[in-house]
Amino acid sequence: PVLKRAFINALATALYIVVIASFLFYAPKFFGPSGSNTVLVPIVMLLLLVFSASLTGALIFGQPVLLYLDGKKKEALSLLVYTLGIFLVITLAALLALSLAV
Repeated sequence: PVLKRAFINALATALYIVVIASFLFYAPKFFGPSGSNTVLVPIVMLLLLVFSASLTGALIFGQPVLLYLDGKKKEALSLLVYTLGIFLVITLAALLALSLAV
């Protein structure tokens, strides 16, 4: 169950990043260039930054912290290491795809 949970957490984090990156990439097409001339842009970007840091932090560190606090230190460390390892593999795959696309 630890490896399955690690895979789900890493995949959910990666999918969230794909959604946010896609939004940022396509946002000018939806909002137009005039949307960048307002104070709302930096406000929204900072709100998105804080939300993203909170969500990805919860996805990667949340359950390991809860396990650790429940006294399951070995399982907590295993979940964290597996999650980070799987996320690293996803990141390296994205880098490979980027290098092949150029």
